[in-house]
This record gives sequence, structure tokens and C-alpha cells, in this order.
Amino acid sequence: MNFPRFSGTFFLTLVISAGSSTSGMSYNARDIKSDTSFFTDGSCRELRKQIQTKDLALFRSELLRNIARGLLDGNYDTTYRAASYPAYPSPQALQRTIKLGDGFSRYENITGIFLGKGEHVVLTGETNDRKISLLIPDWMRKPPPGIEPSKDPNGWGLKRQEIMLRPGVNIIKVEKGGLVYLSYYDNHPEQAPSIPVHFPTGKVNGYFDASKHDNGDWNRLLDNAIAPILDARGKHIQVAYPVEWFNMHTRGKGVELIQNYDTMLLHHYTILGLVKYRKIPPNRILARVNYNYYMFRDRDGVAYFGNKGTMRMVANPEVVTKGDPCWGFCHEAGHVLQLRPQITWGGLTEVSCNIFSMYTRGKMGNESRLASQKNYAKARRKIVDSDPRISYLQDPDVFNRLVPFWQLHLYFQKNGKPDFYADVMEEMRNRPDAGRGNDSIRNQFQFIRICCDVGETDLTDFFEKWGFFYVGEIKLKDYRNYHFVVTEEMVAETKAYITRKNYRKPAEDPSLLSD
Repeated sequence: MNFPRFSGTFFLTLVISAGSSTSGMSYNARDIKSDTSFFTDGSCRELRKQIQTKDLALFRSELLRNIARGLLDGNYDTTYRAASYPAYPSPQALQRTIKLGDGFSRYENITGIFLGKGEHVVLTGETNDRKISLLIPDWMRKPPPGIEPSKDPNGWGLKRQEIMLRPGVNIIKVEKGGLVYLSYYDNHPEQAPSIPVHFPTGKVNGYFDASKHDNGDWNRLLDNAIAPILDARGKHIQVAYPVEWFNMHTRGKGVELIQNYDTMLLHHYTILGLVKYRKIPPNRILARVNYNYYMFRDRDGVAYFGNKGTMRMVANPEVVTKGDPCWGFCHEAGHVLQLRPQITWGGLTEVSCNIFSMYTRGKMGNESRLASQKNYAKARRKIVDSDPRISYLQDPDVFNRLVPFWQLHLYFQKNGKPDFYADVMEEMRNRPDAGRGNDSIRNQFQFIRICCDVGETDLTDFFEKWGFFYVGEIKLKDYRNYHFVVTEEMVAETKAYITRKNYRKPAEDPSLLSD
């Protein structure tokens, strides 16, 4: 299910002088700034070599004096409080390289720090004029009492506070306490330096990194969590689920959970062609909790309802790869990875995402949903054998619409081209789209040509049977209203293109295949 992209509510706060604090703490920016001279840079993570214990008396700020004392004694923990953060590809950079961008995590740089409501100090190193900010999302936001969750007037999306950072001393005011993330995205991340950021105030919640931690670390993070949410990440996935449900469903199994998510996404990237063409982005897809709806995808990734049943589906590694839980994640992640509009022209929003679902669900050992739902027979009866003939787009059943797209995979997998869709997707990435809105149907004809070229096969008869060459008006609703006009000329040009290629006909009728 793909829902409107919620941008959330944003707040911008940057205070650079001392002031009142709801937490009872107040910091003098002038004194702190003066004491930064004892450190190697504005992040105050490392003392200058000549600084000794006797110099502590020269500090004007108690906060930085305590940091210096800890560094001199060797007991100041910089694991989470003072780290360097790399730039990730921006949505614009992703769009440029893989024609995707919207839906990847906007919270990549997990700090593991919880800042309570009130005033805090954040020390930042040199930014080289890069724009960075702190994000404090309200992961646990719930609808107002008495309001049906799905009808929340505040929407379903994440609300967050955003606080811009500048080099050196930042004294900030947190409106509502929460976990903190560094937003650092760049159009050319390979050229962007890592930026050190130091959180001398706040509490350490930590986060799980499957590349560094084991299940013992996982349990310790759960036991010592300050926040109600624990962050965890793998190579391709980032999750933010409640500690409560992790304790119930994932105790001692954090590694397995993240590995399973990573495996499913790797299968998605395989059929998308990002594995073959070495274009897997460093960006992760975020799966988070929400309290408005069972399951959906928005600009922040994939969201699951925070109750016992749904959390078991997504937090138990033995469950997440099976049956409906596997399909649900694959479907929503598929929405993130749909090329728009080239394989998501009007009528395909809830269809082409399931090319990923079918592929990955099978790779994880699950039965075919099209087969179990008998969609092959239903689709033939309603589309191929219809009288009068119709377009596949005119069948209201999105699973019936999926059948011809999946049959292409079945045919070429069986006939020596297992990378068929990977190659088709790469071809689409390398070409401009053919039209948008009511002209998006032109991408259907581009798709037909690419399929024939990649498969080196004349698929005219196959596409004819499924109504891809239907001529006339097609009106449908797919999160917006579409009015397509398919002309004889559009069809004739496409058929003539295929004829000129002189490709062989299929070895068997692909429209009869099923899995």
C-alpha cells in the first residue's frame, strides 16, 4: 500500500547565547566558546597536546572542564558522544544515479544520543560550508485521545524537530525529548568530508550495528535503553522499533533480524539490477513504528503499527521472512524501489512494486501468491479471453494486472535470461521517461520495446493477448485520476519497431506460464 508522502512538521531552533531551560540547565555560550581553544577543533573531542591537568583551573566552563578531565584521565567515552559522520547521497544524487530517491532513510546518521526537553550543548567541527542539522523525530507519536488512528488530523507521517548546526558551539533548545540523528546529505557525497559532532549533554542510548555488534551487545542495548525506541541497522536496512517489542520478540536475535531484512532487500536490489550493475546505494530503507495504520510507505520509508500482532510480524526474525509478513515488507519496500513513471505509469502503483514481492518472497522459500490466489486462471478469463477485448489496466484486480509482468520473468528465467528484469530496469534507468500524468501510458510502449530488445524476442503476440495494444480511452483511479488515450498510431509504431528487429518468436507461449 502506497500512501501520500507526509513531510511532517518542522521546527528550526538555534540559540547561541545562554537562556532559560525547562530542564533546569543553562549554559554560557561565551565561556564554552572561550574554552574550545584548549581543544584541537570546535568539536572538542581531543585536547591539544600541551594541555595538562594543571590547566583545568584555566577553564571557564564547568562542562568543558569535565570533558577535559575525562580525556586526560582516559575515561571519557567518545563512542557515541563524539563521533564523525559521513555524508550520504541526497535524493537528488540518488535520482541521478539510480532514478530513485524518495523513501530512503532520512535518519541515516544515528547518534545513539537521547536529548531531553530543554537546553543542550552541541559542539561541531569544521563543516566546510556543508549544511547539517539535527533531527529529533517523535517516533512514538499517537493520535489524540478519542480519535480513530487512521483519521488522525495530524496525519500518519513522522513529526520532527530540525535544528540547524554551525561549526563550533551550538546551544540548542529541544522542544520534546527524543533520539537525535544528524542530517547530512550531499549531491556529491564522495567529495564531502566527514564532520565531527560532540554531544556533551544528554544521555547515551546507543544503537545496534550488525557489522560491529553481536547478540550479546543487542541484549545489553535493550537492557540499558534510555529511550522507548532502539535503532538498529544493517547494510541495507535501518529499523526503529519499540524496546518493549524487541524484548518480547527479538531477545537474543538482533543479528538474525537485521540479516533477514538485509537478505530480502538484497533480493530486491538483484531484480532491480543494482547488484549486477554495481549501483547499490549506501542509503538504507527505514522501517519504523507508527500508531495510525497497519502498514504503509511514505517519504520516511516503511511504517508498521505498534501493537503486539504487527510487531511480532516485523520484529521476530523467524516470522518476518514468512508468508504475509514477508510479502508486506517486500511490497512496501517495493514501493520505494519502483521506477517512476517508467514502470509505474497510471494503474501500476500497486502492481509493479509486487514484481519485487514475487521475486523476494520466492527467494525466501515462500509459495507464489499469484498461484495460491489462482490469479493466473482469473487473469486469463478476465483479460485474455474477454469479449470484447480489454486492456489489463481495465481489470480492477491488481494481482491480475501483475500476471503478465511476472510471466515475462518466468519465461526468460526458463529460457536462459535470468537477469531479464535486471537488464530491463537498467535500460529504463539509462533512458528518459516517455511521459507523465495522462501521458504516462507512453511508458508502457517504451517498456514493450525494452522487453523485446533485452529478451531479443518478438513479444508482440504476448502483449497483444494481455491488452497492451488496446486502442481507445482508458479511465482509471490510481491515487489520482488518469485518462489515457491509446491511438492506432502508438500501437502501429511499436509493432513496426519490433518487426524491424527481426527477433525470433518465443519458444513457447509465455501467457500460459505459471509458478
